[in-house]
Amino acid sequence: MDAEDKQSQRTRELFRAAAAKMQVHQAEIAHEMWAAGQRSLRERALAQDPVLSEMDHVYCASTLAHWLIANIDDPGCRVEPTMIPDTRHYARDLALRGMDTNDVEAWRASQRVNWSAWLRFCFDTTDDKEELRELVEISGDSLVAYVDDSMAAVAAYIDEARAELAEGPESERLATVQLLLRGAPIARPRAEAQLGYALTGHHVAAILWGDSPDQLAFLEDAAERVMRAAGAARRLTLAAGTTTLWMWIPGSSAPSRAELDQIVAEVPHVRIALGRPAPDVHGFRRSHLDADAAQALLTRLRSGCRAVHFEDVQLISLLTNDLAEARQFVADTLGGLATADRVLRDTVRVFIAEQFNTSKAADRLFAHRNTIDRRLIRVDELLPRPLAQNPAAVDTALALVELQSGEQPA
Repeated sequence: MDAEDKQSQRTRELFRAAAAKMQVHQAEIAHEMWAAGQRSLRERALAQDPVLSEMDHVYCASTLAHWLIANIDDPGCRVEPTMIPDTRHYARDLALRGMDTNDVEAWRASQRVNWSAWLRFCFDTTDDKEELRELVEISGDSLVAYVDDSMAAVAAYIDEARAELAEGPESERLATVQLLLRGAPIARPRAEAQLGYALTGHHVAAILWGDSPDQLAFLEDAAERVMRAAGAARRLTLAAGTTTLWMWIPGSSAPSRAELDQIVAEVPHVRIALGRPAPDVHGFRRSHLDADAAQALLTRLRSGCRAVHFEDVQLISLLTNDLAEARQFVADTLGGLATADRVLRDTVRVFIAEQFNTSKAADRLFAHRNTIDRRLIRVDELLPRPLAQNPAAVDTALALVELQSGEQPA
């Protein structure tokens, strides 16, 4: 074996060793790759849609894991893209939304994070300059080819999904809805004929979503229950993805918070975001945007809450566009109350809701009036400012804590 062959074998050993080291940290690296890609997306709808965003997260993790395993098995080989079921679902959802993979900068942003991390493991594996040069050159070629092949594979799946969707009526209905949501000029009679849904009167929009495509039956069940709870006899329902339904119900009555809570308690794996009732074509759009904002809020906060009305979280949605500022707002407003026993936090919210009437708060909480008084004294000890001086901010901050923890309201 000549010197070049020996060096090549040595490089393979180094490649395998570096891949094994990186494999230990692949979860956090994949998360950094995903975050970098999300920040670089020109199509903000991809980042703002929680289902698509989560699918992108899964895709980053699976593609990194596949490349590392392939190079542990056969260092320096050309790695075929991994086409797990989640990749197909991701491609289909992009096709349904009329999106594609042309946002190259987001892919490159993820790739830069991956490459930067990989170089650290290469430098940790050898300090010999010639060995390092060959390792970086070979692994760089492997990684670039893998990313390019993966982009091409996802694009091909999107094309297949579009061709499949073009054969059915669902694509036309979704395209019509997307035009309405963008405020594009489309004649009402034409839109109504394509949707089979009247755009006059009031509308209540809902977004229902789950964790995996095999839960579609649960989504349909929940949609039917939401419609009935609203007192409606019909609904417009569209599959906006493999794990998401968009729904509109005619009328101005929305299910109550208790009714929504009962629905998600009885139907497993489903989450629901509900918009406000609003009239006419503008209301069709406005109510959906409300539901979309509520859904995005739950995702942004990583909340365990499974059902939410937009009007209950509208202020929180505005406050949490900057999560760091939102956390600071909670800390500044609540002080020690933020982490106090939940019974104290519930007492404050009920006391405010009952317009500072201690007797009514005691009745609602099934407690003695003196008990409520003692709790409120303790609350003032924990708050940076007395409750009476800052009730609106305290109530909002407690609502944010409640939503983030996934607690059911008192």
